[in-house]
Amino acid sequence: MRIFLTGATGLIGRPLAAELQQSGHAVVALTRRPEGARGLAPGVEVVQGDPALPGRWQEVLAGCDACIHLAGEPVAAARWTPQRKAAIERSRVESTRRVVEVVAAGGPRVLICGSAVGFYGSRADEPLDEAAPHGQGFLADVCVRWEAAAAPAAARARVALVRTGIVLARDGGALPRMVLPFKLMAGGALGDGTAWQPWIHLADEVALLRFALIDERVRGPLNGAAPHPARSRDLAGALGRVLRRPSFFPTPAVALRLLLGEMAEVVLASQRVLPKKAVDLGFEFRFPELEPALRDLLG
Repeated sequence: MRIFLTGATGLIGRPLAAELQQSGHAVVALTRRPEGARGLAPGVEVVQGDPALPGRWQEVLAGCDACIHLAGEPVAAARWTPQRKAAIERSRVESTRRVVEVVAAGGPRVLICGSAVGFYGSRADEPLDEAAPHGQGFLADVCVRWEAAAAPAAARARVALVRTGIVLARDGGALPRMVLPFKLMAGGALGDGTAWQPWIHLADEVALLRFALIDERVRGPLNGAAPHPARSRDLAGALGRVLRRPSFFPTPAVALRLLLGEMAEVVLASQRVLPKKAVDLGFEFRFPELEPALRDLLG
């Protein structure tokens, strides 16, 4: 297949592009800045453009067999000012609308669209599979509008919505920031430690996106989280064991709210997300348990 990939230079996009190429697919990567594409796998075709704006990139997309749409401003890169929140929403909703314009006009017949576990809001101990309704809060609202923007494509294409959790990766994303306090001998749980944190190893996230791409049974929402979510205190304990550092210095919720403002919503949310659909369809996680995943990435 010829696969159009947005968000190709991001944490997930780079290894995904390489995996797709190694599997025999032709990959077309959309990037706003050509210099950001230098680290992509050799042979990846690069197209410049802003996915939130109409442009020549849409003509290229129209000639592809499938689209994996991962573009979006990082949620936790900066404090949530009104301008930052607007950029987070626009980068997801408007870019999805631009992609769907092409799909609806006769473009790719498969659309794998990114989404996030933020869809569920904070739900304490409630198990959350793909049938669970959306929750409350800024991220939940963004995810609802994001997925709604993808919905019209289902009239002529197979559409999957991958609701991704915390992606654990060696060289980027949340994990290096989690590790830093432990290296300073000040690691511990966030808040009271009881919040469920849905996580997934980067290798499994890439494999799940490829699974969604090639398996015709995958339609609608698909949770991108490992089968065994961990509470914040369990994550801290596992990090402490892997790094051989203490893990008994919790960060109080009030301190996080003072430091992060509204963005503390992400850090303190409790989301017991379960990948029911992936498991039911036979997808096998390479890293279903947290501590082996951390040892693979940090050991």
